[in-house]
Amino acid sequence: MALQVNDTNFDEIVVASDKPVMVDFWAEWCGPCRMIAPFVEEMAGEFEGKAVVVKCDVDSSPGVASKYGIRNIPTVLFFKGGEVADKQVGAVPKASFVAKLEALL
Repeated sequence: MALQVNDTNFDEIVVASDKPVMVDFWAEWCGPCRMIAPFVEEMAGEFEGKAVVVKCDVDSSPGVASKYGIRNIPTVLFFKGGEVADKQVGAVPKASFVAKLEALL
């Protein structure tokens, strides 16, 4: 299951990670976010030990969303070495997320 990150633990879990990290910025009321949620959960298991897959609710973590300029959701950011290495905005097939994360391994 994907970890939940927020304004408090984001830097500790995402920025400080020694593995690539995929962050799904989402909200409960967002239809496209619900469409990609199963992919995100599957990938959390599939990439366990190789990468970190997390979710960040933009309504409860406005600080992180603002810091990374999240204006549309779902937005998925891919981090490597604490920096944003790639980005995907909108609902896309699971293969798109997998390809972007695998490129960072």
